[in-house]
Amino acid sequence: MNSLSNLPAVLVLEDGRIFRGRSYGAVGTTLGEAVFTTGMTGYQETLTDPSYAHQIIVQTFPHVGNTGVNSEDPESTRMWAAGYVVRDAARRPSNWRSERTLDDDLKEYGIVGIRNVDTRALTRHLREAGAMKAGVFSGDDAAKSDAELIEIVKAQPSMAGRNISAEVSVDSAYIVEPADHGYEGAAKHTVAAIDLGMKSMTPQRLAERGLRVHVLPHDATLEDIKATGADGVFFSNGPGDPATATKQVELVRSVLDAGLPYFGICFGNQILGRALGFDTYKLRFGHRGINQPVMDKATGRVEITSQNHGFAVDAPIEGELTAPVERFGKVEVSHYSLNDQVVEGLNCLDIPAFSVQYHPEAASGPHDAAYLFDRFITALDSAAEKDSK
Repeated sequence: MNSLSNLPAVLVLEDGRIFRGRSYGAVGTTLGEAVFTTGMTGYQETLTDPSYAHQIIVQTFPHVGNTGVNSEDPESTRMWAAGYVVRDAARRPSNWRSERTLDDDLKEYGIVGIRNVDTRALTRHLREAGAMKAGVFSGDDAAKSDAELIEIVKAQPSMAGRNISAEVSVDSAYIVEPADHGYEGAAKHTVAAIDLGMKSMTPQRLAERGLRVHVLPHDATLEDIKATGADGVFFSNGPGDPATATKQVELVRSVLDAGLPYFGICFGNQILGRALGFDTYKLRFGHRGINQPVMDKATGRVEITSQNHGFAVDAPIEGELTAPVERFGKVEVSHYSLNDQVVEGLNCLDIPAFSVQYHPEAASGPHDAAYLFDRFITALDSAAEKDSK
């Protein structure tokens, strides 16, 4: 029996393109930036990734909801996506781990969605025109005139110039112990992890390797970091424009000046780039999905990576550079995208700092880049050895 709603729904783009379908999840109105993700699985992790705040997610894979949802796979305490767009929503889930339907979870968290959309045509349009302001309107809200809906969509703020990390960060600090994630023995090191929209798998990946992780809010200071006894600092993924992250950029500069090893992913990569003096820019349609090919320049190995970002660091991918903020010395682009040659990683040669633009902690895979957590531990070990001499 089909339990999905048959209420009318409409997806409206700021350039006037309109897609009509049926309601999925909550009924009403939602606004955000329309972006597409190419993952064939992991929709539950995607929807609960804080980096998707204020974004309307378009699933390029046509069948969504087939395996239902469960209580083990969320990457945070709630769904963060502004809206959800799919082609064929499953009428009923079929998986031994399923506890409820995706439609039920979308309703519970108030996520307004639309189904029966030609997501292939929509994705092609977003690739050509770029990610843009959008809105999903369902039920009575879908009955408004096209002109009125377009004006509502256009009136919302743009993602460029928007600071969102405060909305998705943890409210208060907490500790993740290695013993809680299968690591036997005393903690190897203590790490301060700055939550700018961190996924739950991230501190777990650090803890299972023997690190005691102090997760700190987005507005943490260097004094807060030092108070944890941190041997190193980690900056997480997160949504928003890195050009607005002035406080976090200054914090990273303080961390680098203090000689603490630094590891950043996604937003943390962009913030390291700006701390070193590079600019960042908005990509036309971003990188989102769990099948993004990245070249590791050091090894020549291609990694298949999980990504979710709409901004990137502006730096030449070839050659050894002097950081624009010269006191940080030499730096190189360590990884780049094989799809469009976008910077995918930075490596500082004179100080213990590196970062990548993708998600090495990817819960639903791939796990090609898990070695980066081990690389961070090596940097912590080297710093500890240096301090002991």
